[in-house]
Amino acid sequence: MKTLLLIIDVQKSFINENTKNIPKKIEKLLQTNKFNHIIFTKFINEENSNFYMELNYQGCMSEEDRKIVIDTKNNTILKKKTYTAVNSELTHYIKENNIDIIYLCGIDTDACVLKTALDLWENNYNVKVIKDCCMSHSGYEMHDSAINILNKMIGNSNIINSSEV
Repeated sequence: MKTLLLIIDVQKSFINENTKNIPKKIEKLLQTNKFNHIIFTKFINEENSNFYMELNYQGCMSEEDRKIVIDTKNNTILKKKTYTAVNSELTHYIKENNIDIIYLCGIDTDACVLKTALDLWENNYNVKVIKDCCMSHSGYEMHDSAINILNKMIGNSNIINSSEV
């Protein structure tokens, strides 16, 4: 069984009081060496994006803010300008490497993690969200709401803790 750990947007711009423990939790998960493949995503925001123009979101504009706060080693970094990480580059990678299960973790549970999980699931991928390695920079209420939505939308058997990997 080939596995992929997809680590969503663990970037300087998203680290705050609510998310500060997530990098350490993900690093601990990485140390288990349970995954055949690892991909990090990096959100790129620009002045012409809806994130900036419509939502007035000014994070991830500079290289410093975009910096991934975990050592990515030699793993793939997938750059994205959308909530979802599902694009032709990712789907090609999954197919080329015969990935059976995609484990998903990172920031923000209520945005990029949620959208990526739904998109993977709707495209018939076996996706598992590692809820204790996810968080919303907006806080636990948003995180918990997103987990509840995911329970309903992709099934509670696909929402797991890191101890279940």
